[in-house]
Amino acid sequence: MNVKVLTDKDTGVAVVTLDRPERLNAVDLAMRDELREIWRELRFDDSVRAVVLTGAGERAFCTGLDRSAVVPQPDSPYMADDPLLRVGPKANDLWKPVIAAVQGMACGGAFYLLGESDFVVADTTAAFFDPHTAYGMVSAYESVLLAQRMPYGEVARMMLMGTAERIGARRAYELGLVSELTEPGGALAAATECATVIAGYPAEGVQGTVRALWAARESAVAPGFAQAAHLVALGNLPAERQAELFAGRRRSFRTR
Repeated sequence: MNVKVLTDKDTGVAVVTLDRPERLNAVDLAMRDELREIWRELRFDDSVRAVVLTGAGERAFCTGLDRSAVVPQPDSPYMADDPLLRVGPKANDLWKPVIAAVQGMACGGAFYLLGESDFVVADTTAAFFDPHTAYGMVSAYESVLLAQRMPYGEVARMMLMGTAERIGARRAYELGLVSELTEPGGALAAATECATVIAGYPAEGVQGTVRALWAARESAVAPGFAQAAHLVALGNLPAERQAELFAGRRRSFRTR
């Protein structure tokens, strides 16, 4: 199993942990499928009233799609499949609150998960960046989701600067991407504390609020997503060229 679920029936909180620390919790197709199944199962588990999403290990919350994943694609630019498009809780119609607890790196495809979390708690080791442009790829879905959480110019800078810059935890807090900042190792406990409070409220009102909040955002997300697949098909370099750029990637970066 690539994802662990620990449910506390007394508090009504489930902790969902991405559990591939040796791969920096990168999402392969097996993990993607597990996450989709977990979100669907949680829809039917009335004993769970709030969810915390985190990553195993100290180095990363998630580093996006595992580069070793083989993603079959139709031979048509009109039917390109994005492997992570349905990986998040909202994409699977889970309208229970999801709080992300981040330590270490969160980058690239991690924003599918953070973008569909209701708020983010991070410790001071957290760092956020998007490597797509550095490797000859279009940051489309990630950019659309992050544009709902941060000022446009800051999202643009993150996406366009690629691997040259990372947004540190303090800056992410200042920009509103992170709602609470903790000491190293404290994000999970802080997120669980919030989830426990929320889970103690009547579920109907909480879930209706989650749905209303997302409705306000999805009106902006939908047109961006409608263009994303075409932009990726037009702008991505061939896979072998991406691999060359990844192999020669820069090791230095600036954190701000």
